[in-house]
Amino acid sequence: MIELLSCGYNYIHPNGITIDRPAGAGNYAFVFFKSSAEIMVNGMWCPAPKHTYILFSPDIPHLYRELEKPFVNDWFHFLGEGVEAFLSHIHFPLNQLVQAVDPHLIGRSIMELQRIKLSGGPLCEAIVEADVRTLFMKLSNLQEKPAAAEKARRYYRQFEELRNELYSSPQRHRTVDSLAASLNLSKSYFQHIYKALFGCSVIQDMITGRLEYAKFLLDNGSLPIAAIADMCGYENDTHFMRQFKKYEGMTPRQYKSRP
Repeated sequence: MIELLSCGYNYIHPNGITIDRPAGAGNYAFVFFKSSAEIMVNGMWCPAPKHTYILFSPDIPHLYRELEKPFVNDWFHFLGEGVEAFLSHIHFPLNQLVQAVDPHLIGRSIMELQRIKLSGGPLCEAIVEADVRTLFMKLSNLQEKPAAAEKARRYYRQFEELRNELYSSPQRHRTVDSLAASLNLSKSYFQHIYKALFGCSVIQDMITGRLEYAKFLLDNGSLPIAAIADMCGYENDTHFMRQFKKYEGMTPRQYKSRP
């Protein structure tokens, strides 16, 4: 069981701060730097740019301090059995500074941890453990994705929101030109970044989103094929049926009547 000892979201230190732990914190300490800092781990100094994070193991000597004022960070401390085995299994690094792919994910997660800890309740400890493990798995998953160029990574949040919108509203008709324009990017650069971040083209994602919604409608109702085609953003049911068969290996009717 992971026990959350303390937690801080968006802590602002107007005059800066120095945290010096020559014998380690005695627990796991996660720090997310929202402003520039420098850290020392086992006697070695390195810069900690804005939007980097690190998880210190309990007995690792470390120090960190601001390089700009005010200094802002998020953090939490925890203990638990089997933590290092879990982190090793998901390939999450200890005592190593990591550049955040999605900084807002970390901030939201730590804010929620703080809220849950303060609100309490009979399931508080179980929720905290699940949230801590989920945060580390999400961060590791982002780092394990095919490496995208740094220029592409800085667009991650905008593209992630756009991708979520594509999947949540497959009925909307969109063009690559309009999607690129919504982010003030050229069509070719937009397509390059999308592929670098997600490993597929935006056209493929739009098709996948439409077909997943179509399968949901086929599995959970008795709507006519033409109505489903329209609800999934297709101009006509012929195009819908051809694309469905191409990607699913069967027609919508065959999919509907499968065992």
